[in-house]
Amino acid sequence: MFKIINYEDIDQNRLDENYVLIDVRSPHEYTLETIPGSVNIPIFDDKERELIGTIYKQESIEIAKKIGIATAAKNLPSIYDRVSELDKEYNNLIFFCARGGFRSSSLVSLFKTLGINATKLDCGYKGYRKYVNDHLPTVVENIKFIVLYGNTGTGKTNILKSLGSQGLDTLDLEGCANHRGSILGSVGLGEQNSQKMFESLVYKSLKNRKTNFVFVEGESKRIGKDIIPNYLYNAINNGINVKIEANIETRVNNLLKEYVHDTDNELITSLHNLRKYLGDSNIDKYIKLIGEHDYKPVIEELIIKYYDPLYEHRNRVYEAVFYNDNELQTTNKIIEWAKDHKYDKN
Repeated sequence: MFKIINYEDIDQNRLDENYVLIDVRSPHEYTLETIPGSVNIPIFDDKERELIGTIYKQESIEIAKKIGIATAAKNLPSIYDRVSELDKEYNNLIFFCARGGFRSSSLVSLFKTLGINATKLDCGYKGYRKYVNDHLPTVVENIKFIVLYGNTGTGKTNILKSLGSQGLDTLDLEGCANHRGSILGSVGLGEQNSQKMFESLVYKSLKNRKTNFVFVEGESKRIGKDIIPNYLYNAINNGINVKIEANIETRVNNLLKEYVHDTDNELITSLHNLRKYLGDSNIDKYIKLIGEHDYKPVIEELIIKYYDPLYEHRNRVYEAVFYNDNELQTTNKIIEWAKDHKYDKN
């Protein structure tokens, strides 16, 4: 019989040995959502999993099992090579699949017989998701958010990252979503994280905090296709508001660095979505300028004609306002302000 562990034991740091989580699901399942920090060593690739699943549903469970065993056996040498390398680095290898069933159980049983300290995560990824769903609201209850607001391009995201690098607790919602939240928010970032992965990364970030004061960037409820849960969104809206301001030149340069890096095709595709807001003549002009690699006039007009008007109706009371023309200096000023107000400790 092999050892089974609950995710709570991992989350509450009850393990006395170093460990690694191994996701044995298919690469597609892993890419879509997994436990943050886990390593993917799939027992089946995407095509193999699809074939076995189809046979399981449409033909016979027994036939599907036989094909699964034969396929797994074929893949075992390469799986063993990767697992044995991890075994040299970690004292405990914790395997999981979708529900803690055939895939993880079979590998844990095998590797235990080979002398590897293999453990199965109880209820697999499904059990982990239930744990996050149950505990994330409670974690949020204990936090007071310090919320960075400001118009597009004022440098809020970079300031947030700078605060984190200097030891303050931060929650990067856009990083968790892998999306900036606007119509052009996916440019240069690749595939957005799923809702489940978004929430998992939020939980990991907040669980690892050192204090109950957490800096976060003000966001709309929806970041791309991901939705901020109501309890988190309300907690942020009831936070301590800080405003970041910057001149138009700084804002243009910030957005130029963030969005323009071999992304012309993505920019043009995203601009088409703004036709109903800015009209065909403006969008056609912007596309022409991008084709000529003349980006600054496009960015400046988008700021003035589209982004700034979105924020004009939002009336907030700010506890502090910082003018940003140098991100490091602005970060240091915010840190001093936080210390004065004891927002850097519990």
